[in-house]
Amino acid sequence: MSLRICILETDVLRPELIGQYQGYGRMFEQLFTRQPIAAEFDVYNVMNGEYPADDQVFDAYLVTGSKADSFGDDPWIETLKAFLLARYQRGDKLLGVCFGHQLLALLLGGKSERASQGWGVGTHRYVMNAKAPWMSPQVEELTLLISHQDQVTRLPENATVIASSDFCPNAAYHIGDQVLCFQGHPEFIHDYSRALLELRQDKLGQEVYRKGIDSLAHEHQGSTVAEWMMRFVAHKPQGTPT
Repeated sequence: MSLRICILETDVLRPELIGQYQGYGRMFEQLFTRQPIAAEFDVYNVMNGEYPADDQVFDAYLVTGSKADSFGDDPWIETLKAFLLARYQRGDKLLGVCFGHQLLALLLGGKSERASQGWGVGTHRYVMNAKAPWMSPQVEELTLLISHQDQVTRLPENATVIASSDFCPNAAYHIGDQVLCFQGHPEFIHDYSRALLELRQDKLGQEVYRKGIDSLAHEHQGSTVAEWMMRFVAHKPQGTPT
């Protein structure tokens, strides 16, 4: 039986990118359909006020990346926070990427803010800090495509760090068997990262831009993270009724 995943899309792509990539929801669908665990997806753009009906049942809710600040007070962000808190309190599984990673940390007692380290772009490498049954296949270190200037600077008290680097100490975390989040973008591909870098070249500055472009020569493990996410959603802790 397929998992049912609700993708809460928190951005609209730049006009130059919509034709080829459509949106983050579509990018996640394409990524997850290549994983060994079958899943079905419904995408809702919460920036536009789209949400599932109360009677719809999902195995997990995934919050995508966004150009918005997770610590912002935009009305749509406040609405999303209330929606996610209600799902967390009733025990639903929550997944977060980039903006979603930061928003869930903030919502559950941590802190997200503009990082003193500046922009992180291109391919980034992390050391692994934890292991779990759903982290299959196992890796010694993790490489993901990134694009962010905000970071989680304090995790919720009950969170466990999964991956970290000097640049981004709280790059991935989980809270028990309920919340799993990554700062990096498993759904990105090299061509999309390159297009983003080109569009943001002036904002990034030449040094950050060039390092980001050069880093795209390295492979990334977005597919591995996607498999972890699906295994996390499917995972039933011992003693859990089926």
